[in-house]
Amino acid sequence: MRIETIKRTTRETDISLTLNLDGSGRRGIQTGVGFFDHMLELLTVHSGMDLTLACRGDLQVDAHHTVEDCGIALGDAFKAALGDKVGIARFANRVVSMDECCALVALDLSGRAYLAFEDRLDGRVGNFDMELVEEFFRAFSTRAGCNIYAKLLRRGNRHHEAEALFKALALCIRDGVKVISTQVPSSKGTLS
Repeated sequence: MRIETIKRTTRETDISLTLNLDGSGRRGIQTGVGFFDHMLELLTVHSGMDLTLACRGDLQVDAHHTVEDCGIALGDAFKAALGDKVGIARFANRVVSMDECCALVALDLSGRAYLAFEDRLDGRVGNFDMELVEEFFRAFSTRAGCNIYAKLLRRGNRHHEAEALFKALALCIRDGVKVISTQVPSSKGTLS
């Protein structure tokens, strides 16, 4: 089983997280940021991962540290749970529509971190700063050691933009971690 538990404590956040890559979308998520909880629930359901995540953050400042540190912790757990990556599909790309919006995400579980986030998200959904979507993607890709390309093909309602991006990432994760062979998917013989 590809399962990992992470405990991350800083002056800004206190996070406990358990991730099962081979789950069924079960989740228990409490970050104190309602919209972010919703996005993490979508990520969990559509990726098929099981995720329990509890975060106490310095929300009296804003949600930045909570969102970024959850991305860091999730990325750390994801990388550890993947292990040596033998047999994984590695690559995935998805286009997801959400009402009037449409997002494209491509993923490479290469062991090298890079984020190409092509659109500037601004404004707010409730009390959630939309620029934090990119911060989460960056923290996750950096710590998971993966390349993520994310682009909105069609803009619209801010909530729908974020939802399309998170769902597309989720489907890429589901496809990329799938075990499809007995080989490491690299001509180098390693993905580290």
